[in-house]
Amino acid sequence: MFLVGLTGGIASGKSTVSNMLRDLGCVVIDADEIAREVVEPGKPALELIVRHFGQSVLQGDGTLDRAKLGSIIFADSEKRKVLNRCTHPYIQRTMLWRVLKSFLSGYHYVILDIPLLLDGSALRRFIKYVLVVYCDETTQLDRLMARNDLTQEGALQRINSQVPLEMKKKQADFVIDNNKSLNDTKQQVLRLFETLEGSYAHWKLRSLLLASIVLLLGGFTYLVHSLL
Repeated sequence: MFLVGLTGGIASGKSTVSNMLRDLGCVVIDADEIAREVVEPGKPALELIVRHFGQSVLQGDGTLDRAKLGSIIFADSEKRKVLNRCTHPYIQRTMLWRVLKSFLSGYHYVILDIPLLLDGSALRRFIKYVLVVYCDETTQLDRLMARNDLTQEGALQRINSQVPLEMKKKQADFVIDNNKSLNDTKQQVLRLFETLEGSYAHWKLRSLLLASIVLLLGGFTYLVHSLL
């Protein structure tokens, strides 16, 4: 089995491409979905967040106030790193467990939807192919302002907190250009799907991937303590 890392930038259309791949029958493990799961009330990651950021980042029902926390971390890169240290080990462990389950189920590739894959993610070492969903800066800004009802300043603050899409594009094995119509994007995804389905890279990587996942999961406790 081999892993495909799906990434992009905020409002680049990554979720659209991820859903298209799911519709085609691909196994997609979404880091954002898992990120929401690991900060549910009672989870260790939420306890760490409260320890570092205080009770003010919680809503009345004890759930995480994402808007409040977002306003803090997007304005301060150091605080963003603290948040990542609180959540990333738990997100990575969950993703790798799901990869292992897919491996045991016989899938020959799995897609990891990771927004920050090329922003220093520890999971990059396991990725065979990097897929970047790209759009130009103007399109990205306009989409983000409309989607999140943000001012230009607020949208730029979020965009600038990530590695620029132009730089990510240069590191990609595959690029989906999401500047045009939805149908154009869909046709690109279909061609990519056919390429992945015909790949036999999994035979060489199967044993290595399994060994790497087992080692990483075995060292999870050490990783959490060393980062925090």
